[in-house]
Amino acid sequence: MSFQQVIYPSLAFILLAPVVGLVFSGYDRVLSSRMQGRQGPPFLQPLYDIVKLFNKEATVVNRVQTAMVIAFLIFSVFTGCIFFVGSDLLLVFFALTLAEVFLMLAACSTNSPYSSMGSQRELLSIMAYEPMTLLTAIGFYMISGSFNVSEIINRDVPAIVELPGMFAGFVFILIIKFRKSPFDLSTSHHAHQEMVKGVTQDISGNVLGIMELAELYETVLMMAIVALFFITKNPFSYVWAVLACFIVYFILILIDNVFPRVKWEKMLLVTWGVTFALGGANLLILDMIKIAEGW
Repeated sequence: MSFQQVIYPSLAFILLAPVVGLVFSGYDRVLSSRMQGRQGPPFLQPLYDIVKLFNKEATVVNRVQTAMVIAFLIFSVFTGCIFFVGSDLLLVFFALTLAEVFLMLAACSTNSPYSSMGSQRELLSIMAYEPMTLLTAIGFYMISGSFNVSEIINRDVPAIVELPGMFAGFVFILIIKFRKSPFDLSTSHHAHQEMVKGVTQDISGNVLGIMELAELYETVLMMAIVALFFITKNPFSYVWAVLACFIVYFILILIDNVFPRVKWEKMLLVTWGVTFALGGANLLILDMIKIAEGW
């Protein structure tokens, strides 16, 4: 892989991902307010919020917390760059988990009971969705013979044709990844929940702005993985991929506004059930097809 093949996609992700992430965030705000029967904020409100945060001084609990939040941003950006240069999808998932660990450590570094509770719930969330992400990577490997994103998209048939269970399971865990109800246990944007701030309780000002920026990068990366199920050699497939991303995000917003929060036990039970019922069944069927083709 040449220097240009690495640097140009990476720069494009670094510069454009926050813009695309703000589009998804504004889309979320507007649709949520309409679903709740209220006027709501303007589409550009997420941009106004993040600019306001970066103009504020942070009330720093300790230096470790700030360092961990910066590490969360760095690894979120690094993970997206790995994906968009067409590198190893398995490495993408591992690096993304490491980024979440840094966020959890930022919450653990304070003495606040709410931050500690949020970090514990963040760990439970990671335990809930991680098996599905690994099954998704394995599924892509089985149909393409490689973990490399560049080879996965270099196919004639979209991955969703062979991985419908993986796709449904991956969309399901995005409820946890995006901290949407009913699985917004570690932190929530709904004021009626019993713990709203949670993992972000002691993060404020421009440090909170750094975290919000990192989450924009993470949002774009997760939606890019959704698009990966639809992209093929055909350039027109990118249109279907973008459309699928907005449909999936609409479904996540709808679920967020319909379902109440559940306890962590139910989150683990339901998520692992979906993982093994959809992802496991899809993997088993793929394996049986491979065996039949070998015969």
